[in-house]
Amino acid sequence: MSASRSETTDARGPDEPEPGTGARVSGVAEGERDGAGSDLLAALLDGMDAALCAFDAHGVITHWNREAERILGWSAEEAVGRRGFAGWAVRTADADEVQARLMAVMETPGRQVDEFALLRKDGGRVLIRTQSAGMRGPDGKPAGVYSAFSEVHEQIDLERSIALSEALFDDASWGVVLVDVDLRPTVVNSYAARALGSGRTAVLGRPLGELVVQGVEELEAALHHVLAEGAPKSPAELWVTVRTPEGDRRRCWRSGFLRLASPLAEEPVPLGVGWMFQDATEAKLASQEADRLRFRSSQLHRAGRAAVECEDPMEAATVYLDFALAGFADHALIDLVAGEPRAGSFSSAPEAPVRLVRAVATPSGGGSGPSTQMTSGGIPVRYAGGHPALQAMDRTGSVRASAPSGSPPSPTWATSRQWPPDSVHALCTVLRSRGRSLGVVTFLRGASRSAFERPDAVYAEDVTIRMAASLDLSRALSD
Repeated sequence: MSASRSETTDARGPDEPEPGTGARVSGVAEGERDGAGSDLLAALLDGMDAALCAFDAHGVITHWNREAERILGWSAEEAVGRRGFAGWAVRTADADEVQARLMAVMETPGRQVDEFALLRKDGGRVLIRTQSAGMRGPDGKPAGVYSAFSEVHEQIDLERSIALSEALFDDASWGVVLVDVDLRPTVVNSYAARALGSGRTAVLGRPLGELVVQGVEELEAALHHVLAEGAPKSPAELWVTVRTPEGDRRRCWRSGFLRLASPLAEEPVPLGVGWMFQDATEAKLASQEADRLRFRSSQLHRAGRAAVECEDPMEAATVYLDFALAGFADHALIDLVAGEPRAGSFSSAPEAPVRLVRAVATPSGGGSGPSTQMTSGGIPVRYAGGHPALQAMDRTGSVRASAPSGSPPSPTWATSRQWPPDSVHALCTVLRSRGRSLGVVTFLRGASRSAFERPDAVYAEDVTIRMAASLDLSRALSD
């Protein structure tokens, strides 16, 4: 801030030397260079990052360092010995008020912060912020004032940086973690602490492997890459499983990284990594579900277009099955009711248990290819009581089943149910047409896939509705 001041043309006293006269070394008046500490004082003043000037009790400049020379352009030889800033470093109209405010601190305790508009040697103006404090002599009386100053925009940049750091580590809407070169958290904000399932201080200094159950290898690899090569150009999505008091949680963190280096070293010295992330689990799952629905809808549309070109209804049913398998299951089976289909559920007629005959199967044993029609001679499949396919017939709906968890999964679970030995998850859906149950479609997944869920059952039912119409037509034509 600048203000109008009363004009002052010559503030030097009769005994004051002309500016620039006498020897000056590093901005210290010649009379103050006596003693062994003068060289050390000069070096300290010139090495400061802030500009500094000092006044004696009469307002005469006694010290002027190189940072002050850089900001204003006036050298130490030109500044030391002048009384105040009047006539050279401040506008004449502002000189009295500037000098009065600077010297007033000599009589008061503590520091005083002011802002002035000073003049550069080239005639430009610069707004500075000063911190001034009074000095006392050996007798305890006021002996002068020293003032450290910097350009206001540099001070504001520093304050913004500090304010940004405090805001990030307080209540930012994303997680912020500082990780040292040993990949241990040193500072975390509230968001990150909640995401890691712990308090802000409880995670400090702990290995990431104690906080992240799965995905810690990918996270540590990303941190090592940043330390060695620098920050990646775009955010990375990391899937991790976090251990929390409520249990393990699978989360997707959209993460950005920054390599931290010391600004005080001559060469960049890595201090660690700044890791910022947001929990994108819900958005990622919603996006995956939307992509899955679009793909399945496209598959059903393509299957319908291909099925209408088939002369044989049984071939049309296998076309539906082949299109449905893409991205959905590893194997599929079609078992049809031996004899006449029955209306309603088979639980209403326990005296006549249902018999199913294998009609269509996909290649098993690691092979791939289209579904093939089976020639079983009408021999029923040996399904034991309580088999998922029989349960689906009984419920006229879908039944899901999975092998007991184990590593590796036991093949006897699948073979005992007349399924390929690499099957781990099953989904049985009944074929319904004209109010009758025609048979069961069984979709099978291996150990590399997740278990069937309710949305998978809905999709399987959409497929079997179309298949059932083709199979019912095939049965009617054969009769």
